[in-house]
Amino acid sequence: MSKRIFYPLLLLFIPLIGMRITDEINWSPFDFIIMGFLLTILGAGINFVINYTKNSNNKTLYIGILVLIFLLIWAELSVGIFDSPIAGN
Repeated sequence: MSKRIFYPLLLLFIPLIGMRITDEINWSPFDFIIMGFLLTILGAGINFVINYTKNSNNKTLYIGILVLIFLLIWAELSVGIFDSPIAGN
């Protein structure tokens, strides 16, 4: 497995640093675990698409779909855009 699927985890430094600067960002360790899992799955999916899709247009389409799914899951978990009972506070 390629190490580059873990590069998106570096994005977790943004809320970590933000929590040190301001009280507006309030992530629990569980939030970091969930986002780390989502970012790792996204990285693995993009890596899979890059390695196993030959057509450049299809690569762009598949990566776009993966990013869209990631953003929808992230939005649902953070603010509950679909009004599910498990979202947000």
